[in-house]
Amino acid sequence: MALEAQPRLALIEDHADLREELQVFLAAQGFSVWTAADAESFWRMLHARPVDIVLIDIGLPGEDGFSVASYLRELGRYGLIILTARGGLDDKLHGLALGADHFLVKPVNFLELAGQIQALWSRLRRDVTGGSAEGRGPVGGAASGNPEPAWRLDAAGPCLFTPQGKSLPLTPQENTLLAALLQRPGEVIAKQELHEVLFGNTEDTDLHRVDVVLSRLRRKAMAETVRLPIRTLFGRGLVFQGGES
Repeated sequence: MALEAQPRLALIEDHADLREELQVFLAAQGFSVWTAADAESFWRMLHARPVDIVLIDIGLPGEDGFSVASYLRELGRYGLIILTARGGLDDKLHGLALGADHFLVKPVNFLELAGQIQALWSRLRRDVTGGSAEGRGPVGGAASGNPEPAWRLDAAGPCLFTPQGKSLPLTPQENTLLAALLQRPGEVIAKQELHEVLFGNTEDTDLHRVDVVLSRLRRKAMAETVRLPIRTLFGRGLVFQGGES
């Protein structure tokens, strides 16, 4: 499947000035981008103007950004970037659990955003051309063929589903850890960052607490004959490498 060099973008942002500034900037960077002030307008336009990556504000009038992200995840493999003034840990974890690829807190550095869009697009293109699925269907949202099964989280459980459809019940901490790793598959995430995700900003950081959560998760998985593709790289961190369960 041939893909364009640049992704098609949609921006859902109710703040008119920021919406216009971002649209002008992204267009100047070579992106094709259209905007919507609320979810209702976005859904109406999406049918006529397909996109690859959606930038979503959480605090929208009417249907909020979390709801939009959740439904988009069910529709297809869209890249999802949340832009919000709400920087609390609970909001971040909720957004990542819903399938967001990035969670950025305003004010956003426009150049950094453009770089993250490019990196995300490269990953989405690799998924399609290289057969590495992340469980969202084809880029652009429309279903075609049979997408590869993938590891996925059900935050409502919470539980982890293997590519073969087997479920593994999770504690809230285990779900949080897996959400962070699955959000960036193949990327080494430092234990310091995972500690912050799991336990927040604390003065007495104890990275051993991350190992404890991971150890319990691995024991539980082994008891259920599930092989978790999580690797520990000494001195660097953890990485979710995909693979068969």
